[in-house]
Amino acid sequence: MTPDDLSRLLQRLLAEMADEARAAGGEVEVAPELDDISWMRPRLREHGDWASNIALRVAAKLGRSPRDVAQHLAVGLAAAPGIASVDVAGPGFINVRLDAAAAGVLAKTIVDAGAGYGRGTSLADAVINLEFVSANPTGPLHIGHTRWAALGDSIARVLRAAGAQVTGEYYINDAGTQMTNFGRSVLAAAQGEPTPEGGYPGAYIADLARRVRERVPELLTLPEDEAVRIATDVSYELQLAEIRESLARFNVQFDVWTSERRLHAAGPDGRSAIDHSVDRLRAQGHVYDADGAIWVRTTDFGDDKDRVIRRGTGDYTYFAADAALYLDKGDRGFAHKIYLLGADHHGYVHRLKALAAAAGDDPQRDVEVLIGQLVSVNGAKLSKRAGNIIELNDLQEWLGTDALRYTLARYPADSPLTIDPDILQRRTNDNPVFYVQYAHARTSAVARNAAAAGVERTSFVPGLLSAESESSLLGVLQEYPRIVAQAAELREPHRVARYVEELAGLYHRWYDTCRVIPQGDEPVGDIHRTRLWVNDAAGQVIRNALELLGVSAPERM
Repeated sequence: MTPDDLSRLLQRLLAEMADEARAAGGEVEVAPELDDISWMRPRLREHGDWASNIALRVAAKLGRSPRDVAQHLAVGLAAAPGIASVDVAGPGFINVRLDAAAAGVLAKTIVDAGAGYGRGTSLADAVINLEFVSANPTGPLHIGHTRWAALGDSIARVLRAAGAQVTGEYYINDAGTQMTNFGRSVLAAAQGEPTPEGGYPGAYIADLARRVRERVPELLTLPEDEAVRIATDVSYELQLAEIRESLARFNVQFDVWTSERRLHAAGPDGRSAIDHSVDRLRAQGHVYDADGAIWVRTTDFGDDKDRVIRRGTGDYTYFAADAALYLDKGDRGFAHKIYLLGADHHGYVHRLKALAAAAGDDPQRDVEVLIGQLVSVNGAKLSKRAGNIIELNDLQEWLGTDALRYTLARYPADSPLTIDPDILQRRTNDNPVFYVQYAHARTSAVARNAAAAGVERTSFVPGLLSAESESSLLGVLQEYPRIVAQAAELREPHRVARYVEELAGLYHRWYDTCRVIPQGDEPVGDIHRTRLWVNDAAGQVIRNALELLGVSAPERM
């Protein structure tokens, strides 16, 4: 008996009540969707396994008091198999307690479902492009990129778990003055000269210069323009490769890497994707010419000022490339676009919304912008290579991928975050990632010890699972699919992290009170075999949740 089963039962009972009211001459329409009927686990276990406030929400439509509706629904619920008791509390809250067998069946359901448990179809119709990180390829990834890498990848994972088709995209800002300055910086380092004005400092530039000279030994004998071009292109290739490798070590994968250069490149007709995007926006009636420049009338859609898309010099702005990429995403079939931007990009929100509207899309439906807040690490040293940032590579080497990913996904994106390395390096219960991973390792140890003791999952008698700690553990295991769906709907993977911490705590308490392995001369019985199902179900859900966070589930610690 799952919350979905209870919701379907309530929906039928409410329909019957509405039919009775209409038969008595009333004009009543009560047909709540299943998604409108919610069940919560009561804060106090003595109040049962599940609670609903549906009676308070539909009473007015039925022309009856909430408590009267709740009493009527309670009678119908109590008659259903698998329900031990139903109580009505306060003005009309319904509290349901399942019998042990009905609650215990879940353990076998989870083990049978394996990695599929918790995955659903609530977002099955969604086709989403998720753009995140998108750091300039002019230097190593730093701590700010690290937060978005962890969050973006976890958001993609929970969206997919809810049934959405998600494409993770990295937009490479590899065009414009910044790339030329990057190349000039590397060439200057290769020539033994100081960093040019507007260039990039740091030991990593010197390292790139060395590698470029190894790749192109004749670099310093070439004409200046050619040397800058080669230094730019080779350094770009090397730096982008390092970014890819850093992200791969961080368990972050992108489906698409889109180059800004491609948007500027001329096609077979001699015109670029940006040229065509300006034409398309003009055809929509949102582009105009003024002061020798080309503008997009974004003020029509809530922006604080119109935006230049092409300067009087003939050069396109960054906004032009953004527009071309936005239209390109639509051409590739993405009805919904999600952008994850840093704390200094608030101004982009109105710009992207205006761009969507100018392209003929619904900015409230088709574009979603998530702004992340700053993250800092107590005691972290600036990168020796970059000199002015904390690098992702250094953080991984110091704290480890699992600790970083779990911690960064554990908090809402819009909350500033300070990481405490002392806590993350402890092998104690006050380190959240250790606490959860240790719970998984413990489930694996129990399974190994059970096999050695001859306890196997050859029988399953869920009615034996009557201990209070078993009821609590099964209750939270049942919550997992709802947590995943909610995390996907709200783009909040931290809900999965907080959930799995609660699950770990309940598992540890269950482990302390319920034995899977017989003690002394006690023979192996159905209670031991059935509890092994519970143990393995808990391990499976912890494993599934950690996978959504990009964190490993060790079998030994």
